[in-house]
Amino acid sequence: MIIAVDAMGGDRAPHVTVEGAYLAVEELEVTIALVGDKNIIEPLLEEHKFRKKRGSIVVVHAPEVISMSESPSVALRKKKNSSISVALEMVKRGEADAALSAGNSGAMMAFSMFVMKRLAGVERPAIATVMPNINGATVLLDAGANVDCKPIHLVQFGIMGSAYASTILGIKFPRVGLLSNGEEEEKGTDLTREAHDIFKRTPLNYVGYIEGRDIFKGTVDVVVCDGFVGNIVLKVAEGVAYAITNILKSEVNQSIFSKLGFAIAMPALRALKKKIDYEEYGGAPLLGVDGISIICHGSSSSYAIKNAIRYAKECVEKRLNTILKVEMEKYSKGLAEEGQRGNEQ
Repeated sequence: MIIAVDAMGGDRAPHVTVEGAYLAVEELEVTIALVGDKNIIEPLLEEHKFRKKRGSIVVVHAPEVISMSESPSVALRKKKNSSISVALEMVKRGEADAALSAGNSGAMMAFSMFVMKRLAGVERPAIATVMPNINGATVLLDAGANVDCKPIHLVQFGIMGSAYASTILGIKFPRVGLLSNGEEEEKGTDLTREAHDIFKRTPLNYVGYIEGRDIFKGTVDVVVCDGFVGNIVLKVAEGVAYAITNILKSEVNQSIFSKLGFAIAMPALRALKKKIDYEEYGGAPLLGVDGISIICHGSSSSYAIKNAIRYAKECVEKRLNTILKVEMEKYSKGLAEEGQRGNEQ
């Protein structure tokens, strides 16, 4: 299996991407194609004294880099030879099985749709992120790809999220909930109320409206919302996890008894950190494009990059993209009729 990694993308690239690739081939049976400026990447591989073990690393030259602040639309027009574009083109041509980047997420989404194209029946691809709950994990989508959505888009997110939860998390007949400001049917916005009505007419295991606290209670397996709301939820969750970690550190240093209690509780605290740390998941897939495209956090460490590669490998092995195609084809006729009805109204 070959995973194309945008070596130049991320706040600390290319050092962490090279190191992450190194960690991945030490642990996984996979070949990593580091895409970027070979004049920068190859010396870094020498620094790590790269040894071929279970997998291998190859360098694919891409002379252009898309900065984190660059406009995706401008990059799409002017940077066809960027590391993001070349990595995705490799997947499109069958030279790689998946692509991932910790770089400009807007550019990664734009190039994924331009290069890979959308799956049949998908109007808006969505970012699916896995969030911890007290029983396991909850899939949240969209986590930031689409700020303005139509009701039919939310329903498509629900279909893709359900297929994802079933395929990757192994959840049979996943429970799907629509994020709102209350469980009552009269709550929500025009968008959520219209989407709610369509959801009820699908064969999905739709349970209705859910509130923000239900994400972490494990009330449902898939939470659907537009990208504006989803991205806020994601960033708030990251902030809470960061705050809890640092508050604990501060409290531990208050007294010798706190330090003793901390030492005793260390195994449980390590397990908690592992569960709430986004780096354990590595990245989030852009569902709805015709290929495996993984978007990583801009501040990803080498450990996060390694886990993103592991995660991309799992998506390929479990044939996620093929399953999404089948599911969207199954629902596409009914959704097209719903979309037409919504346009007429």
